[in-house]
Amino acid sequence: MAGMSRRARLVGRVLQHLDPKTRIPWHRVVNAKGEVSCSLSRNGGDIVQRRLLEKEGIEFDGKGRLDLERCRWRD
Repeated sequence: MAGMSRRARLVGRVLQHLDPKTRIPWHRVVNAKGEVSCSLSRNGGDIVQRRLLEKEGIEFDGKGRLDLERCRWRD
């Protein structure tokens, strides 16, 4: 949707550096496995992301994955 096919890492980096007051729903971007990507460089952002998704009613399975078929963005 951003017009940057095959640039997932770049998009992730940009989302990571957004102003905390942004209205862009960055928390809705998960990896191809349906997981919140975890990294020390996110400074707890992975925990915040999961909590925001759960607040929206997204459920995670025992492996920490959400159902991509049910939750995927539809054009």
